Amino acid sequence: MSCGHPHETDCSSVLDRVYEYIDHEMAEDDCATVKRHLDECAPCLAEFGLEQAVKALVHRSCGCDTAPEQLRSKVLSKIRQVQQDLAADSAEPVQSS
Repeated sequence: MSCGHPHETDCSSVLDRVYEYIDHEMAEDDCATVKRHLDECAPCLAEFGLEQAVKALVHRSCGCDTAPEQLRSKVLSKIRQVQQDLAADSAEPVQSS
């Protein structure tokens, strides 16, 4: 994924390590790099929020920190579809009669 804007750290590099960031499993320098990227990149920040929400939901639902990959993929796919639908609805021009 890329938001189309230049960043010191590539979007896909940040998103590949987002669970390490959420779980505080990164070195301080890496953590600061991810935080700096999230502070300046709204699409990655939104993706980070989704990942945090999924992790919290899984933890509440089954008492574990990670969902089975198939479940995680389905949930994220559905969330992204809803986001796309909402974005498309807000982007449609209002027609006056």
